Amino acid sequence: MAGLALVTGASSGIGFYLAQGLAARGYDIVGVGASSRIDELPGKLLEVTVYPVRADLSSPDGPKEVWAKVESLNRPLEVAVFNAGKSLGGAFIDTDIDDELQMLSLNVTSQILLAKPVVRHMAERRQGNILITSSLSATTPTPYESIYGPTRAFMYSFAQGLREELREYDVNVTALLPGATATEFHDRAGMQNTAFGDNSTKNDPELVARLALNGLFAGRDHVVGGDRKTRRSAVLNKFLGEQRKARRFSKDSREQ
Repeated sequence: MAGLALVTGASSGIGFYLAQGLAARGYDIVGVGASSRIDELPGKLLEVTVYPVRADLSSPDGPKEVWAKVESLNRPLEVAVFNAGKSLGGAFIDTDIDDELQMLSLNVTSQILLAKPVVRHMAERRQGNILITSSLSATTPTPYESIYGPTRAFMYSFAQGLREELREYDVNVTALLPGATATEFHDRAGMQNTAFGDNSTKNDPELVARLALNGLFAGRDHVVGGDRKTRRSAVLNKFLGEQRKARRFSKDSREQ
């Protein structure tokens, strides 16, 4: 029997290519998305069985619905990809607090709520791989995305801590840090009029997903998802001061 993989945010962007890459490796997919587009996933991954789950992970019931679906299959979960997330562009003094709280729920709270049963399931079986999508933004202050960056820094730190805890159970945890990627991500964040709004120079989401899965199954602690320029930025962020990084980021994230 094929293995089973869970992928959140699987209907588009990096999440879709992660699901596609896992399907190519022979995994059946529990694909999670917030919109009706997730219902199209079985038609795009014909070589395996796909279980689409439409759920709002930013709501308290969303993670419960997803895990209930996994449990109903009565199969061991071998791979879990926590990829759902969103951003919100604009100055903090201008953005809406309800939008920010919803983003915090999706990017942080829902991830922890779903991770709890996944981790216990894998630890009990003493087998599994977990991929947690963070961002290169976790390595720098993110003015004009001032809440988004800290949510990704939280998930990066969580992934690294969880990795150490789960070593004794033979469960691997890998963090994915994509750079700017050519998806709908920044458009949905209302950042069309910033440097991030132009997809022409961004990373290919299929490349990011391929690097992520290669790193996951190699047991790496983290993967910088992107081209050589993206990898250089990751190295540079280790050495630049926070104030300088904030000013660099501001040039791209502030409306032109």
